Amino acid sequence: MTSSVTLLTERERVAQQWRDALGKHDVPCKVVPPSDLANASDGQTAVVVDVDGAQLDSDELLCTLGYLRASGVLPIAHLKQSQGDVEDIIAELCDGLVASTEGDIARIAAAVARRDDRRRHLRLEFVTLSPCGDDVLAILGNGDASLHPRPIDASDDGSEITSITIDPSATRAVLQLASGGVCQLTIASVHASSSATNGQGDIAIDGERLGARLRKLRLDAGLTQAELARRTGIHRPNIARVEAGRHTPSLETLARIANAIGVSTTHVLVSHES
Repeated sequence: MTSSVTLLTERERVAQQWRDALGKHDVPCKVVPPSDLANASDGQTAVVVDVDGAQLDSDELLCTLGYLRASGVLPIAHLKQSQGDVEDIIAELCDGLVASTEGDIARIAAAVARRDDRRRHLRLEFVTLSPCGDDVLAILGNGDASLHPRPIDASDDGSEITSITIDPSATRAVLQLASGGVCQLTIASVHASSSATNGQGDIAIDGERLGARLRKLRLDAGLTQAELARRTGIHRPNIARVEAGRHTPSLETLARIANAIGVSTTHVLVSHES
């Protein structure tokens, strides 16, 4: 199914901002007035609610976003910069997709298009050596991450891995060994190990552990949540949700947080105690 978005607004400037951002990802959109809420979610992937344009008070906003969520679409809130610290329940309803700047709009438009890729969990996005130990770290298109101990397959002789190349199909990674040999990590083996119970396969990264790790790294860097929010453009309540393990961020969001803290994404994903 192709992504499609309704813009619930009467303000042409706001509508044009979203049209431009969504158009870059070939995501079609339609514009309807706030009074037409009943038809806004019909067949759509997401609905952008222009909070200021509709002049919604807090109760009306909760009601609107809740209705959209209950109707099976993803609600997105568009509101003023000055209202950036939205209450936690708004961020929860919108999965953290709250826009107050043009940068937010561009990021959310890309996220909407990405979420529509139902097969992104079947795509290797990034494969590298673990920064701790000899494991191989694999990150999938949906942000799932896993560690794979060696040997990777029957062809892995244990010698140093000199290069890793992801196949154009994104379903396998070819690992070149110092011995001249080659081994492969396939998307099938990633999912097979993930489903093993208490086995010796990969180690899934769960939201609670990831959140605790991010909080420790932020504190080690001497940053407050407010400062991290300023550096990343991510609303502080959303950062709090991630650190509390109540929301697992996308790979894109994780990379933004890691960069703002001053560490690599792999450093965040892999614990020093592993």
